[in-house]
Amino acid sequence: MSQGTASVPTSPPGHPAAGHAPSSRAALILGALGVVYGDIGTSPLYTLRACLTGLSVHTDLEPAHLLGVLSILFWMLMVVVSLKYVTLILRADNRGEGGTLALLELAVRNRDGKLRWVLIVLGIFGAALFYGDSMITPAISVLSALEGISIVSHTLDAWVVPLALVVLVVLFAIQSHGTAVIGKLFGPVMVLWFGTLAALGGWQIWQTPEVLAALNPMWGLRFIVHFPLISFLLLGAVVLALTGAEALYADMGHFGRPAIRSAWFSMVLPALTLCYFGQGALLLRDPSAIRNPFFMMAPEWGLAPLVALAAVATIVASQAVISGAYSVTRQAVQLGFWPRMQILHTSAIEKGQIYLPQVNALLLCAVLVLVLYFRDSDSMAAAYGFAVTGTMLTTSVLAFAVLPRGTTGAKRMLWFVVLGLLLLFDVLLFSANVFKIHEGGWLPLVVAIVVFTLMMTWRRGRRLLSEMQQRDRQPLKEFMEQLEEYPPSRVPGTAIFMTMNSGNVPPALLHNLKHNKVLHDHVLFLTILVADVPYISPEERFTVHKLSASSWAATINYGFKEDPDVPEALRLVAEAYPELDLEPMRTSYFLSRQTVVAARKPALWRWRRAVFSFMARNSTRSTKFFKIPANRVVEMGMQVEL
Repeated sequence: MSQGTASVPTSPPGHPAAGHAPSSRAALILGALGVVYGDIGTSPLYTLRACLTGLSVHTDLEPAHLLGVLSILFWMLMVVVSLKYVTLILRADNRGEGGTLALLELAVRNRDGKLRWVLIVLGIFGAALFYGDSMITPAISVLSALEGISIVSHTLDAWVVPLALVVLVVLFAIQSHGTAVIGKLFGPVMVLWFGTLAALGGWQIWQTPEVLAALNPMWGLRFIVHFPLISFLLLGAVVLALTGAEALYADMGHFGRPAIRSAWFSMVLPALTLCYFGQGALLLRDPSAIRNPFFMMAPEWGLAPLVALAAVATIVASQAVISGAYSVTRQAVQLGFWPRMQILHTSAIEKGQIYLPQVNALLLCAVLVLVLYFRDSDSMAAAYGFAVTGTMLTTSVLAFAVLPRGTTGAKRMLWFVVLGLLLLFDVLLFSANVFKIHEGGWLPLVVAIVVFTLMMTWRRGRRLLSEMQQRDRQPLKEFMEQLEEYPPSRVPGTAIFMTMNSGNVPPALLHNLKHNKVLHDHVLFLTILVADVPYISPEERFTVHKLSASSWAATINYGFKEDPDVPEALRLVAEAYPELDLEPMRTSYFLSRQTVVAARKPALWRWRRAVFSFMARNSTRSTKFFKIPANRVVEMGMQVEL
């Protein structure tokens, strides 16, 4: 089946993504609050508690220690989120799109050899780690929110896990309906949430303003000097404040750089700072509040509403990462790292609103298992941190290959210095979480290794199949010219043969001539290519050239964030080339269905061949993926030795 990669002319950096309708600046900022910042916005629920709980194991919680932790937490937000992601990483856009795979395409563009391969491996592993993040985020977010009911009444403790399971099942069940309707509520909900964070934190700071001393980085530096080992281990919990930062880049195509930056600096960062320092102010007055400083900031009458609001906010945060898993999977499919999967569009307006039933079902099962296994948010924190820091580290390394490109002299050197310092931060964060592998960090690592192995096995298998076809190739143009001279029996209509390798005779044609001994009056050889950009302009959509008196070859290009629609593309081809008879009722599609069998000298290890064969059998059928009418398709079976 035809699906490859191609390079097409790219637009200048910052080119808006095709297919996104223009929106007002305010609407984009509101949307960014609801989707982009849902994850990081719910971090105050558990971050400071996790930091101080870990600290209390090694030393007493004194005011100076608390101010040191707050200072480290605040400046990590400033360096990693404000500087790295919001200011620098957002500059690396692939036609307005972001995310690990989009950054990977930019990094490997015009690169060959070992460096290209290393970058590909690193980028795919980073994308694989994201799946671990997608499993853990809904679990830890919903659990941490519902744990607030224990503050209302300890008699409700036993209901936390069952309620979390119910909320998660409902959350994943509504995914098939899409976010077109409920998405409008996300922004206002998060505005209320961030306003609540700011109000609660501001009230506590008003009562204990000396906590603001922690804004001075010297408090953090003094803590690091006095407790170097404890500070290093503390980073494993501090990273929880940064979770969701990767969404800033992944969702750039939906909202654009200006809206994401404006939302961060105008509302999100101030609200988070006030909330963290408010919790610190409360703890300076009442150290016993360490058991749940976030909810204990609220007055008694506000506890129940705050728990309810936190539950809704965590659902928003979870929705963002679930949608991200859909987007990453679609990109992986289009780039040839994953078999075809069913992709459903839940909105007629927004292309980014998609639903993948298989991904949704697998995520739901994984999340429910995590909740039942860990049972509380503190136990899950170690697993969460490893997934996030791994993704951040991957982003920083790929940024080295992208951001300095095209610069020279002092500017290039400045890029390397800044990126080197940010990479050092990411290495420290990742290293601190490595020590927590035994506490739960093994989970995202295992998930990443499994997903990475599957993605690389699929890519390798498809490469081998393509090379085999190339090895046994027959030049298509010469073959068709010979058929014109010595034609078989001709039948009315148009035959469309879909091929992976344009210019070579597709196996389906050979099998059709061998078994049916006929050829249609008109023949079109169709190749579908996926470019290293998210969207393709209309003028770049297809190319057509004539091979012989009755045969043509066409190539249809798609971006890696677009869904192929072959009938629609052929309608455009028919308008441009009326000599091609592409009337739907007179058109038949001929596809090759390959069955993998063991070769005498196998090109793949036995287990990889079995995995590849399993993935191929369970991939979405070509007819559904390419939106080809099933009643117009003829499949020619063939065995392939690997």
